[in-house]
Amino acid sequence: MATALKKLEDEAMKLPARSRAKLAERLITSLDEEGTDPDAEKLWSQEAQRRANELAGGKVKGVPAKKVLRRARAALR
Repeated sequence: MATALKKLEDEAMKLPARSRAKLAERLITSLDEEGTDPDAEKLWSQEAQRRANELAGGKVKGVPAKKVLRRARAALR
């Protein structure tokens, strides 16, 4: 089985970047469909609304994306 998987991976890596991205998206989506919590979408929506309200109300302050990405890259080094 591992040999078949390795062969499949090698073939997939030969695809153009756009095709690999589509394949990756399909694979990830297939994983999401297997164990989807029926309440997850509702809970994420509520969380997004809560965070938006905190920003709008001045309870928290936003951080520019450029700064966030710089910190994330530094943490990965």
